[in-house]
Amino acid sequence: MMGLFSWIFASDNARSVKKLKKIADEVMVLEPKYQAMTDEELKNQTQILKDELKSGKTLEDILPSAFAVVREASDRVLKMKHYYVQVIGGIALHQGRIAEMRTGEGKTLVETLPAYLNALTEKGVHIVTVNEYLAKRDSEWMGKIFEFLGLKVGITLSGENQEQKRNAYLCDITYGTNSEFGFDYLRDNMCVDIKQKVQRGHNFAIVDEVDSVLIDEARTPLIISGGKGFKNTQGYTKARDFVATLKRDKDVEIDEEKKQVRLTDVGIAKAERYYGIENISDVENMEQDHYINNALKARFMFEKDKNYIVHEGEVLIVDEFTGRVMAGRRYSDGIHEALEAKEHVEIHDENVTVATITYQNYFRLYKKLSGMTGTAKTEETEFNKIYKLDVVQIPTNKPVIRNDYIDIIYANEKAKFEGIADEVKKHHETGQPVLIGTVTIDKSEKLSKLLKSRGIKHVVLNAKNHEQ
Repeated sequence: MMGLFSWIFASDNARSVKKLKKIADEVMVLEPKYQAMTDEELKNQTQILKDELKSGKTLEDILPSAFAVVREASDRVLKMKHYYVQVIGGIALHQGRIAEMRTGEGKTLVETLPAYLNALTEKGVHIVTVNEYLAKRDSEWMGKIFEFLGLKVGITLSGENQEQKRNAYLCDITYGTNSEFGFDYLRDNMCVDIKQKVQRGHNFAIVDEVDSVLIDEARTPLIISGGKGFKNTQGYTKARDFVATLKRDKDVEIDEEKKQVRLTDVGIAKAERYYGIENISDVENMEQDHYINNALKARFMFEKDKNYIVHEGEVLIVDEFTGRVMAGRRYSDGIHEALEAKEHVEIHDENVTVATITYQNYFRLYKKLSGMTGTAKTEETEFNKIYKLDVVQIPTNKPVIRNDYIDIIYANEKAKFEGIADEVKKHHETGQPVLIGTVTIDKSEKLSKLLKSRGIKHVVLNAKNHEQ
């Protein structure tokens, strides 16, 4: 049965690619026309294409010319010309689809094609990256193509003022992270005067690592806290000390899958004795219940060097998808304060949530949405169900010569790490570079110690030393 489904999906993809190739052929045939132009003539094509749109032509009508212009501009500015398969990927993105492209196939260059085309409408294009380093890099690197063709390129960064952000969004193409686009939207909705808003609409977005942003982080809430709530240091520290006396399974019930933790009947009885109250569920005891629940989550659901780190007396959140520190962000509803109590650092005022939205709901605001990733086909059902997006697997430019081996399963973590170290040593001795990915800071440090013990030189990059 699975073989049948695979055959059906493969057939669907082949048909999609065949249609895209027909359009790509129209782009490629125009190459000599634009190669023969002077720089000035090539730059003038932007205004010519804009005029064609205003005269009634559609984006589909001018797509071959627009893509061909970008290919030639890229060749002149960056000495990089889009391959045929990259043109296919660009067409898929313009159509509001997800282009699954293998690692190394040049996704960053691909996005310049649909970005330029859609920017000709003068309604703005947002290019979404997973971190600010990539946003800066790509806006400067690929931005040279757009600027050569007379378009303005901006970038929205955390910590910028309203004027800086407004100017960034007024550009034809704006780069930024998924979180910054979302927070800018939330801040706009808090403005009392429409003139204070920085975003000018949600016309078209191209999302890099789209599976991570739209699926893995779909329900991650973006939260803006305003003003200071109450502060009760003793409430947090007392709850911390009480929870420290509890035993897993006997006093506390934990649901790892649902990420929930609660007191058992035995635990509730302990809490009532500890606090000297008759019924912790009574309305007058809601405050104590709030502190206890947060202390439970802090102890049993949040792990140091995985979910957060402590740096210079501050509890800093670690993004579970990027492994980077989320500077300036705090957990809401008293969780952050409970973590501060747990780590015995200064407990700050509890913040009040004034605006929130999930990534899923934010990206649904766009009139047209597309994305790129190396792995999307396995989540096509979710993409289609949630965002009405289909996935197209783009052929590689050259046959894949990389060897993809099957997974190796070990009985325990110690054996697994020993196996990794053996494999690293073998390849390291031949001068072959090795990249190791771990899911937590703690695991990266454990593996680092093991490699050091074997005399293997290496560098560790995690949230504790992300500036490297």
